[in-house]
Amino acid sequence: MYDLNKEIVDFQNKKVSLNDKQQGEMRGRRDANQKRLAKGLKANGGPSILRHVAQGSYAMYTMTQDAANDYDIDDGVVFDKEDLKGNQGAYLSHLDARKMVRHAVDDGSFKTAPEIKTNCVRVHYDAGYHVDIPVYRQLDDGSLELASSTWKGSSPKEVTTWYNTAVIKQSPDFTNGRQMRRDAKLLKIFSKSRSSWKQQAPSGLAISSLIDEKYVSDAERDDKSLYHTMVAIRDRLILDLQVWHPVRTAEELTNGYDDAKTKFFRDKLDKAIDDLSILFESTCTRLDALKAWDKVFDHQFFKDLIEEEKKKSKAKIATIPAVIATKPWLDDEI
Repeated sequence: MYDLNKEIVDFQNKKVSLNDKQQGEMRGRRDANQKRLAKGLKANGGPSILRHVAQGSYAMYTMTQDAANDYDIDDGVVFDKEDLKGNQGAYLSHLDARKMVRHAVDDGSFKTAPEIKTNCVRVHYDAGYHVDIPVYRQLDDGSLELASSTWKGSSPKEVTTWYNTAVIKQSPDFTNGRQMRRDAKLLKIFSKSRSSWKQQAPSGLAISSLIDEKYVSDAERDDKSLYHTMVAIRDRLILDLQVWHPVRTAEELTNGYDDAKTKFFRDKLDKAIDDLSILFESTCTRLDALKAWDKVFDHQFFKDLIEEEKKKSKAKIATIPAVIATKPWLDDEI
């Protein structure tokens, strides 16, 4: 397989992972939102917050850059069940709990008012990103229930622990986030590499679960690990499109045996794998390899490298006549 490991690592570091500034901005948005919510609850005579639960890609360190600033920060809020009661002493419904949080977080400073979604309250920002606030109640045994279409059991902290443990266990390295996490971010950026793909691809948790199942490590090269992981996931999805929750194992992350999103992901992986087949040909050049990976990610990073390589090739060709002209003794041999 043609070695483009350095370029894949550079792409992941520079164009996929969040840089220090971006990470700091994420923390700032999260913290500001927490303060806004606590202030609003207090002003409205609402219950005290037990704690916040970082979850999703933010907690799993798999957030990726997005040109449209379409960032999704998941920061759950937990209340004691006994504190979530109405004036008559009845427990708040799942919808009323979300309404309470939406009302508390809406301090009038947003152009787009916070929105009640099925599994959270969404706070929109002008820059394009949003903060999702899942609302939980803690039961006597310490377990959590999410305010969704009903109150349903949920394990956000356990999911984060599962993922971070899997990354440590399966990766062959311990630097730069570890290889399994780097592969996850690369496949997540691949899944939304075209704007039309974003709504058709599986959730981040579904992709992370598939990688946990089929990750192929390579201690020497990230490009090989990524390629073989893509093949393994594609082959797995040919046999079975269903993906199950990694912690709540009876809960499905997909929509049945003919799930449209995992089918879409499988087909796009199949096309990408076909585009990368040239990497295994003996005649493959660096330019060929760059073009192949650009077909996969469709990113300016690779397009710029392709242009650089073309310029180098033209420069080499331009020097050939000059070299021959300085060596007339080669005429007979030519």
